[in-house]
Amino acid sequence: MSPIEKLGMSMILVTLWLCASASQIAAQSFTTLLSFNGTDGANSTAGLIQATDGNFYGTTSEGGAHSAGTVFRITPNGALTTIYSFCAQSGCTDGAQPKGALIQASDGNLYGTTSGLAFTNTGSVFKITLSGTLTTLALFSKTGTGSQTPIAGLVQGKDGALYGVTSRGSANICTIRPTYNVHCGTIFKITTSGTLTTLASFNQASGFSPSSPLVLGTDGNFYGTTVFGGANYPGFGTVYKVTPSGTLTVLHSFDATDGEKPYAALVQGSDGNFYGTTSYGGANSNAGGTVFKITPAGTLTTLHNFGSGDSTGPDAGLILATDGNFYGTTSGAGVSKTGTVFKITPSGALTTLHTFDGADGELPYSTLVEGTSGILYGTTEYGANTACSEGCGTIFGLSIGLN
Repeated sequence: MSPIEKLGMSMILVTLWLCASASQIAAQSFTTLLSFNGTDGANSTAGLIQATDGNFYGTTSEGGAHSAGTVFRITPNGALTTIYSFCAQSGCTDGAQPKGALIQASDGNLYGTTSGLAFTNTGSVFKITLSGTLTTLALFSKTGTGSQTPIAGLVQGKDGALYGVTSRGSANICTIRPTYNVHCGTIFKITTSGTLTTLASFNQASGFSPSSPLVLGTDGNFYGTTVFGGANYPGFGTVYKVTPSGTLTVLHSFDATDGEKPYAALVQGSDGNFYGTTSYGGANSNAGGTVFKITPAGTLTTLHNFGSGDSTGPDAGLILATDGNFYGTTSGAGVSKTGTVFKITPSGALTTLHTFDGADGELPYSTLVEGTSGILYGTTEYGANTACSEGCGTIFGLSIGLN
């Protein structure tokens, strides 16, 4: 091949590469669908679900007609309707401050929890129709065993019942650090008609203060994480399995070097293993958190250590998208404090897709959801509208060409 022919071939290759790069860039598009303003809700930590009607539903922990949080519906193009504002009843017997995500059960209704923090001494489990009719199924009581506080959402079991966790409550006392003791939390089952059963109580060794929902494994058991406790006293958190009848087994106790404080839910991959995040710990000196894989038998592998220019603090869980990769968010804890959206392959190769700048939201604490369109949707707790002290938060969409 002559030098001229070689030059021509090189130019063709460069042109093809530039076209491919431009195509990839064009395929990625970030959109702020909504900026909360306080009156329509504020500070969503829960994320979204896409219901059978094609719309997305979620909760805000603040704002609304009574400043105690909301349930809302938002269309894929960003039209928001507040379908319920909490603390509408005397004494907030309808609940207050929902922090967990909703689920749509097999009966078509939405189910969720309220934490009651700052408004009442109890949390609740509620049912709400797509049109906004709310029924309180259970109120957790504040007794000598502590106030049971469900800050995580629910999951429906194969038996049709709903399963969840409380981050506080039970007779067991756990130590977060010397002189700071709390009631350890529970695992509960509730029928869609409201019959509530406590299945298990956490303790120091099992891990305690779960903040994420359970996930139903393909084996019929539930899997989850705790923020504190475990074998390494006072503990850096655990991964556990619980049977539908309440037998709890610790699968892994974190030791900080492999992660610390897993705030988020697990997701089961197509390989049968579970994938998750820890908000802190890991191999980097700034303890920026990790992404990990764990087998159902408890063998843990760290896939990625945050803190090397890729943000820190992955407080939300991962989703398995239709392309076979996992997607998640970081909060930027201790660094930018705005956060990112990232992709990570099952083998651990990570790509940052979007970095928040405050104007488009900050601190995306919630797990993403892939819509039927292939667009990734999520919420940020803060940023954007300054009607709230740190910004009221946003709902966003990120198109990366999944469909």
